[in-house]
Amino acid sequence: MAGQTGEGALWGGRFSSGPDYTLQRLSKSTHFDWRLVPYDLDATAAHARALSSAGHLSSGDLATVLAALETIREDYLADRIQPRESDEDVHGALERILIERVGENLGGSLRAGRSRNDQIATFVRMYARDASRSLRSILLECVRILIQRSEEVGEHAMPGRTHFQHAQPVLVAHYLLAHAWPMIRNIQRIDDWSARNNVSPYGGGALAGGGLGLDPEAIASELGFDGVQPNSLDGTSSRDVVAEFLYIAAQIGLDLSRLAEEIIVYSSAEFSYITLDDAFATGSSMMPQKKNPDIAELARGKSGRLLGNLSGLLTTLKGLPLAYNRDLQEDKEHLFDSVDTLLLVLPAMAGLLSSMSFHLDTMERNATAGFSLATDVADSLVRHGVPFREAHEVVGALVAHCESQGVDLHEVSDADLASISPHLTPAVRSSMTLESSLASKAGRGGTAPKQVASQRAELVALVNSLSEN
Repeated sequence: MAGQTGEGALWGGRFSSGPDYTLQRLSKSTHFDWRLVPYDLDATAAHARALSSAGHLSSGDLATVLAALETIREDYLADRIQPRESDEDVHGALERILIERVGENLGGSLRAGRSRNDQIATFVRMYARDASRSLRSILLECVRILIQRSEEVGEHAMPGRTHFQHAQPVLVAHYLLAHAWPMIRNIQRIDDWSARNNVSPYGGGALAGGGLGLDPEAIASELGFDGVQPNSLDGTSSRDVVAEFLYIAAQIGLDLSRLAEEIIVYSSAEFSYITLDDAFATGSSMMPQKKNPDIAELARGKSGRLLGNLSGLLTTLKGLPLAYNRDLQEDKEHLFDSVDTLLLVLPAMAGLLSSMSFHLDTMERNATAGFSLATDVADSLVRHGVPFREAHEVVGALVAHCESQGVDLHEVSDADLASISPHLTPAVRSSMTLESSLASKAGRGGTAPKQVASQRAELVALVNSLSEN
């Protein structure tokens, strides 16, 4: 490559020797950025039209280039073309292929007025835009599944937990919808992010903008962007939208991991709240009885990859000066891995959620275990004028009595209730039932059946609204 631009590269004229092999290996990116071919082709077509409009490309040459780009696209989709070992990146590879089809003069003219710096900043945004739409669609489906399952379980109850200890009873439907809301927020995060992402850096050139009078607004519109970034330095060097995308991906992973952890625990023999469908579980190579929650475990484990990708990119971006630096090549592998990971995990989790069976009798039988109606007894005393601080002490003493006698709250005799506190009259027994406990949580967001039904309707309306976007 001494003294000239080499095949599959976009530089070389000022160098007296070609690159060392170690530099070539380190610099090469076609092994991961080849997936950006469709975006490069779209942008090259738009760029060719802009060159033609500005008088730098004849109408005949434009038609030749556009036809060649379409054949390249067809070959890419059919897997008939691959990058060569000499190709430095997707941009160099596609220029080489285009030159092979339309000649060096015409194929080499397409580089005028643009740089790899504004190209890659644009392509990453286009890729992330498409990926976000796929993730958004699967998240919506997961929410729909949770809503459907919440309808199927009716008004059955289960133990609600804090510190993973029995706390207060909740409806199973309330529990399922509690996992739907974080997914909704992640969809909303994607929508908020999309507006910031959908601004084109194309036309920023290497850093200072293009000097050939091309129209970046026209290119942005053709590529589906809402506008052009107002500062070429910022446009070519910023990757905050990628970091923000990776945060959303990490948050999705964290939310899935929390749900996965509970599925793992609740499907164990000790709980037996859930049975996984055979199609969404695995066995053991040694123990024939095993039924393992591998989907949930992998979802929990892969959340670590998503967190690592976010952390890795943020660390790369820290302290980078304006404008483009080669460090930014590292953004794509983090981005691609997070997208690939979620596109594996989300459909599998959707199948797991839609197919698993609930053992509602077991869940409801345990709903009041662990003295989880104690707070309801304290609330009952408050309604009869007892300060909550004192009610808390009284009910604490009642629980201690029950533990020492090996009985539940409702099994304590009237005489023993009175001996613990004069406030514990037979009237408190009305608060010692599962039905009264659930019904009393009637404020917005509570687990009372009417509130859960209202919550479900609100969620359905929100899903329908988000589905229209």
